[in-house]
Amino acid sequence: MDTIGRREEQILLTIGHLEDDAYLVAIRRFLSKILDRPISIGAVHIPLRRLEREGYIESQLGKPTPARGGRRKKIYSLTAKAVSALEENKRVQDILWSNLAKIEP
Repeated sequence: MDTIGRREEQILLTIGHLEDDAYLVAIRRFLSKILDRPISIGAVHIPLRRLEREGYIESQLGKPTPARGGRRKKIYSLTAKAVSALEENKRVQDILWSNLAKIEP
């Protein structure tokens, strides 16, 4: 199974959370808010391109809006491959966290 890194996992989970509103700026804004620190556009855009190229996400263009000067947003959605990767990451994290209690500080 392919592995995904922490930032990619965060982006995929954000796309799942935002659903039909999962476009670049909204993803960056959401991550910045929950991580309580600024996230650059590049820190989201580069992983998005990789995730799409590798089949974890798909995109489609939304409708043009006057607020964007008639430009359309690129809306992202998860693929079955992304859901499988997220489930695998969670399975591994659950195992690792369950063993943490056994470690004495």
